[in-house]
Amino acid sequence: MLIHIGFGNIVNTSKIIAIVSPESAPIKRLVQNAKEKGLAIDATQGRRTKSVLIMEGGQVVLSALLPDTIAGRLQGTTEDSEE
Repeated sequence: MLIHIGFGNIVNTSKIIAIVSPESAPIKRLVQNAKEKGLAIDATQGRRTKSVLIMEGGQVVLSALLPDTIAGRLQGTTEDSEE
């Protein structure tokens, strides 16, 4: 399944490990390390980062949507697929 994470950007839901807020120091370090290694994918379109998606392959996806919004979309896709 694919999920829309804002501004026309879509990610594979089966590869998502976690969706977290970017406010804590450990997450800020994780994002900075990913940027240095070339594993950060910025899907914010220049807006403020409101959530960080940690992916299976070590990539980190930055999104301008709140974690709750993305999680709600994930819940909606799982409910749709069960019907």
